[in-house]
Amino acid sequence: MANSLVFSALALYILLLFLFARAAKSKGDNNAFFRAGRKSPWLLVAFGMIGASISGVSLVSVPGWVHQNGMTYIQMCLGFFAGFVTIAFVLLPLYYRLRLTSIYSYLAERFGRRSHLTGACFFLLSKLTGAAARLFLTCTVLHEMAFRPLGLPFWFTVGVVLLAIFLYTRGGGIENIVRTDALQTFCMLAAVGCIVWSVGARMNLSLSGTIETIAASPMGRMFCWDVSSTQFFLRQFINGMFITIVMNGIDQDMMQKNLTCSSLRAAQKNMCLYGLLILPVNLLFLALGVLLYTFAARQGIALPDAGDRLLPMLVGSGALGTIVVFPFTIGIAAAALSSADSAMTSLTTSICVDIIRVEREGYDSRRALRTRHLIHAAVALAFAVCIAVFHLAGSGTIIDTIYRLAGYTYGPLLGLFCFGLFTRRRVIDAAVPYIAIVSPIVCALLDNLAPTLWNYHFSYELLLLNAALTFVGLLCFSSSKAGR
Repeated sequence: MANSLVFSALALYILLLFLFARAAKSKGDNNAFFRAGRKSPWLLVAFGMIGASISGVSLVSVPGWVHQNGMTYIQMCLGFFAGFVTIAFVLLPLYYRLRLTSIYSYLAERFGRRSHLTGACFFLLSKLTGAAARLFLTCTVLHEMAFRPLGLPFWFTVGVVLLAIFLYTRGGGIENIVRTDALQTFCMLAAVGCIVWSVGARMNLSLSGTIETIAASPMGRMFCWDVSSTQFFLRQFINGMFITIVMNGIDQDMMQKNLTCSSLRAAQKNMCLYGLLILPVNLLFLALGVLLYTFAARQGIALPDAGDRLLPMLVGSGALGTIVVFPFTIGIAAAALSSADSAMTSLTTSICVDIIRVEREGYDSRRALRTRHLIHAAVALAFAVCIAVFHLAGSGTIIDTIYRLAGYTYGPLLGLFCFGLFTRRRVIDAAVPYIAIVSPIVCALLDNLAPTLWNYHFSYELLLLNAALTFVGLLCFSSSKAGR
C-alpha cells in the first residue's frame, strides 16, 4: 500500500511539474534560459526561493538535528536574515549597476580573466557538491520507500529523478524555474503542515497541546549562551550570516533568480521578504523534529543511528499512519527538485557565460543554443557522478556535511568578493588561482591541528577562516595602485 502511494505521489507530482512548465510558455532561447527576460514578479521569486534554498535536506535533516542540539538551529536562521539584508543593500546594487548575467563577471571587471575563471570554477565545485549531497539524501529516501522493495537498484531511482529534472528544465531554464519553484514551495510547505498535524493527532494533541509539548521538551531549547559550546548564540549567528552571504549573495544559483527581477528595488524587496519567510519555515521544521522524537519515545520506537533517517523511518514503517505517505512523498520530491533544478540551471548558465562565453561577439545564436543543450546534459551527468561518490563514501548528517563543505569551497569566493568590494588595490591576476587553491589546504591543516594545539574545535567558522586566508593572500600579491 505504501509503495503504491509513493509511486502515485511521485508520478503525479512530476506530471504536474511538466504541465506547469509547459503552461509557462517559455521562448526557450538563451535570454529566457539565463535571465527570464528580466521580468519576473518579485513576490513570486521570493516565495519560490524558499523551496530552492531549503531542499529535501531540511525536511529530513533539520528535524533530525533537534535530538542533539535542540532548536538552537534557529540562532543560525536569525543570522540568515542579517545576511539577506546585507546582500540586498551591498551586493545587489553592484550586480544591477553592472547588469550582470553571471555574478562572477564582476571578478573579470575588478581583477581580470583568471580571477573570473577562478570564481566560476569554485562556484561550480561548491554548487555541484552541495546540490548533489542534497539530492543524494532525497534519492536515498525515495529508493528505500518505493524502489528497493521492488528489487530495483539505487541508480534506477537516481536516473528517474535526474531525467525528470533535466527534461523540464532543458527548454525554459530560469524562466520556468521561477514559476515551478513557487509551485514546489507551496507543495513542500503544505506537506510539512500535514505531517505536523498528523503527528500531533497520533499523540492526541490539540494546537495548544502541541505548542506546550514542544515548549516543555528539553529539545525545545532555542538559545545557547555557553561561550565554550559550538552552539553559542553569537558564534551561530555570525556563522549563519556569512553562510547566507556566500550561499546566496555570491552564489549564481540564488542570484540568478534575483537578477530576473525588473529592477533593483524589486530585487531588494524580494531578498528581504525571503529572509523573513525563512525564519517561520525553519521553525516549523524544528517543531516537527521535537514532535517526532517525543512520539518515538512515547511509542518505545528505537531511534535510527542518524537523525536524517528518523522521519523516513517513521513514515516508511507506518508508525504515523498511511495518511502521511502521500504528503511526505510530495514534500520531499518538491523540496529536492526545487533545489536541484535551479542548481542544474545555474551551473549550465555559469559554464556557458563564464567559461565558454557563448554570448560573446561572433558566437551565433544557433551554436550558442546547441552548446547550452550539451552543457545542460553534461551537468546532469556530473550530478550522477557526485551522487555516486556520496553513495560509496557514506555520510553523517547531510546538512552538517553541506555547511562544512561550504567552508572550503565558498571561502575563497568570499575572500575574493570582499577584497574587490572593500579595497581598491590591484591584484596580480595570474596569482589568484593559486591563492584560492592554497587557502583551503591551509584551512584544512589548521582545522586538524587546532584541537591539539589550542584545544579549539572549528565549526562553520571555517568559512571565515578560509575567506581571511584568501584575503591575506590577495593582499600579499597586490599593489596600492587602484584596481579596476
